[in-house]
Amino acid sequence: MRFSDLIDAVRRRPDAVTIAPEWGQGRASFGGLVAALQYEAMRARVPADRPVRSLAITFVGPVEADVPVSFEVDVLREGKAVSQVLGRAVQNGQVVTVVQGSFGASRSSVVAVQADPAPEFKSVEQCQELPYIKGGTPEFMRHLALCWSVGGLPFTGNKSRSMGGWVRLRGDVKEEPLNEAHILALVDAWPPALLPHLTQMAPGSTLTWTIEFVQPLLELTTLDWCKYLAEIEHAQDGYGHVAARFWSADGRLIAMSRQTVTIFG
Repeated sequence: MRFSDLIDAVRRRPDAVTIAPEWGQGRASFGGLVAALQYEAMRARVPADRPVRSLAITFVGPVEADVPVSFEVDVLREGKAVSQVLGRAVQNGQVVTVVQGSFGASRSSVVAVQADPAPEFKSVEQCQELPYIKGGTPEFMRHLALCWSVGGLPFTGNKSRSMGGWVRLRGDVKEEPLNEAHILALVDAWPPALLPHLTQMAPGSTLTWTIEFVQPLLELTTLDWCKYLAEIEHAQDGYGHVAARFWSADGRLIAMSRQTVTIFG
């Protein structure tokens, strides 16, 4: 099932969406997809002139494959310019993901500060792409292409504080404008930046995740390559703190991300 098919499913019936095992990530469904589906359910409850500015995501528990998930939404407040929205993904009667979102209309302001330019990466053709290997990589990787340009691959003993490269959807992709749901999947497709520090396979997962979007979104499509770069800020006692940014291929900032991850090994 394509990413676009699942987005269509949550738009039609947010109270009963089933995620196929091909979108798996260990014993759970891919977190970036779950966040994207919850966002779509929230987006439907907010006026169109209020784009999402930020999302705060907590992965409470794993979302099982082939079991219906209900994406519930509460509009907490609608002010003159900003809507505060709470989303909950519920499966088997238990909350598995919580998302708090802030949606805000544009405001008049004299403040305008341009983002720092994106780093220069090797071209996609010069980078190593992480292949989808059944049983060796997460199942959802059949749908997303990652090409390494900075840092090392997971479990290679590379001690760099930075990790990143190029990313886009792959496989049977519906060509359409890139939106916030796609960005959630593309940003979360990257493994925790601490995994390259390990020399053997070990579990790691995102505990909390905040992401902020630069609005209005650039006019890109789901076939375009984008840039991602993560920086480890601190890691100790099985927890790591990572900041990341996401740009268009020509270096324009699209989103900023922060994650707290659990790491073993």
